[in-house]
Parts: sequence; C-alpha cells; structure tokens
Amino acid sequence: MILLDTHVWIWWVQGAAQMPPNCRAYIQAHEPQGLGVSVISCWEVAKLVERGRLALPHPVDQWIRLALAYPGVRLLPFSPEIAVESTRLPGTFHRDPADQILVATARMYNCPLVTMDQQIRAYSHVQIAP
Repeated sequence: MILLDTHVWIWWVQGAAQMPPNCRAYIQAHEPQGLGVSVISCWEVAKLVERGRLALPHPVDQWIRLALAYPGVRLLPFSPEIAVESTRLPGTFHRDPADQILVATARMYNCPLVTMDQQIRAYSHVQIAP
C-alpha cells in the first residue's frame, strides 16, 4: 500500500494537470496494492472547501464519498497510536498537525507517502514515493 497526501488525493480524483506524469504512473501501478487515504485528508478537504481555497464539482460530503470509492482506495483511521506517533516524530519536522499525522500514518503502516510537499519530502524519517 502507498499513502496519498491530501493534495495528491485531490489531484488524482480531479485528474488535475498539476500531478506530474511520473506520480500518476506510480499511483496507477500501486492501485492493486492499495491507495491509503488518511481520515485527516477528509478533514483537510472539508477545511479547504470551507475556507474557499478549494472548489469541487460536488458538495464536499458527496465528493469525499465518491473519492473514497475510487478503485484501490482504503480509508485509514486516525488511531490513538498514530496520534501519539505524530507527537514523537524523530528529528525536526514542521508544526503542521495534519502533515504530522500523515507522516505518522505512513510510518505506522510502513508505507511510502506520495507527496509533492517539499517540507515532507525533505524529512528523512519517512519513506517518500519517487
């Protein structure tokens, strides 16, 4: 399984041009093994819509339901273990709680995180998908 960062999940579902072709190919290749989406990404999508930073073709609750039904997508919970891990990340990591939760989720599931976020990509204590 691979874990999709929130923006990658949005780009994947929307067919966005921002997604690099190699990233799209990587996700397609890993679809049979599972595309993890953290429940925190559902919250982030809803917050982006609430703040007017993201426009979706459907109401946010419907978009999330449809996006979670995509082939290979697995909704990953925000467990107590992930909550604690997000506060104990080794080394130095930035203070965005959602990013901390995503990194902790990838670490707990021992799976690569697909992200274009340069702060996450620079963090050496998580597997980053190419």
